[in-house]
Amino acid sequence: MDASPGLARRTLAVFARNRLALLGACLLAALLAFCFLGPLVHPTDQVHTDLDQASLAPGEAGHLLGTTDLGYDMLGRLMHGGQTSLEVGLAAGLLATLFGTVYGAVAGYFGGWVDAVLMRVTDAALAIPALFLLVVVAAMVTPSKPVLILVIASVAWLSPARLIRGEALALRSRDYVHAMRLMGGGGGRAVFRHIVPNAVGTMIVNATFQIADAILYVAYLSFLGLSIPPPAADWGSMLSSGITYTQVGYWWLIFPPGLAIVLVVAAFNFIGDGLRDAFDVRLQKN
Repeated sequence: MDASPGLARRTLAVFARNRLALLGACLLAALLAFCFLGPLVHPTDQVHTDLDQASLAPGEAGHLLGTTDLGYDMLGRLMHGGQTSLEVGLAAGLLATLFGTVYGAVAGYFGGWVDAVLMRVTDAALAIPALFLLVVVAAMVTPSKPVLILVIASVAWLSPARLIRGEALALRSRDYVHAMRLMGGGGGRAVFRHIVPNAVGTMIVNATFQIADAILYVAYLSFLGLSIPPPAADWGSMLSSGITYTQVGYWWLIFPPGLAIVLVVAAFNFIGDGLRDAFDVRLQKN
């Protein structure tokens, strides 16, 4: 326990040396503030349409980023759409990581026929393109935030499951696990008290990439018309709606949501790369 503060400081020091990771953290903080605090500074009506204000260019009638084809303020729409994308992406990514961690830890620790059965299920699911599975499942249910979270998490847990399974195969042979067995500890205690806690670094790093992928999945589904019904919005559905007006030059309907998706995914990937280095003991120099 005494080494924990020193270890935490070394981990943060390694993370701080990664400029892209710091950029990603600052970028993510800015996007979160924009989406969740922005509506308090710039309140807009994102429920009722106003066709008299439809398709205004940026700067017209006090609309900094213009308006949509239904008269919604584009800046406000970007904020509210970001809330949906980030909430669903964060929840789905974390849920997928948690379930995949437990699944992979159980498979790796018990081994034998348990590992064979669980991993064959995982391999079979991985053989099917994730986007295809998402479209099929999403088309069978009525989209909503909880439903989208469950649908995305239902296909996103496969990668962390395989990753943590590999960690569990290595950890189950450690001395402290053998000692726990000799003292009468069961499989549940081994998984939740030893395997999972010692794989937390891998979990945290993987979670950042899972969240980035989940946000992209939200955009994919929304772009294909499988988003939360209006008047709710997310960046993917905004991008899908804006594509319709590409030929008439309404660029403000496309670039802002597209740029937001790129920035948030890049931010999580930069943070993930930084955390991966930070948890690498070889880089944790005093």
